[in-house]
Amino acid sequence: MFRFTHDPIDPGSFHPLLDDPAAGGYCSFEGWVRNHNEGRAVLRLEYEAYESLGVKEGERILAEAAARFPILKAACVHRVGRLEIGEMAVWVGVSAAHRDAAFAACRYVIDEVKDRVPIWKKEHYAAGESGWINCAVRAPAGTPTR
Repeated sequence: MFRFTHDPIDPGSFHPLLDDPAAGGYCSFEGWVRNHNEGRAVLRLEYEAYESLGVKEGERILAEAAARFPILKAACVHRVGRLEIGEMAVWVGVSAAHRDAAFAACRYVIDEVKDRVPIWKKEHYAAGESGWINCAVRAPAGTPTR
């Protein structure tokens, strides 16, 4: 289940989608709006997405995660619109029989979403400028991401 929302993300509302009696582990990722990027002070963000294509690609990513890892269920939701510092921009959740699969699939989903889903963010800087950034930024394997 992949979707976009204009509303604040409540991770607890997605837990029932991941419930499975065979699940022994659950892993989630929350991406928050931070107050800086590449040495610049950030005041807020705006996200836009090509939503119909984004949902199709997001669903494809979740299906790929299920095919690559022994998971039970996975979900992802991404905010669009104006977000303030500290707000959650994206949430990924995965349930699996074992934790290793849940961790690996969760990482796969967020990395692929950032790389492939048509989402753009506009950063508003403290200096008064703003700029649109394509969210497809992937660091080499093993490198901490931004």
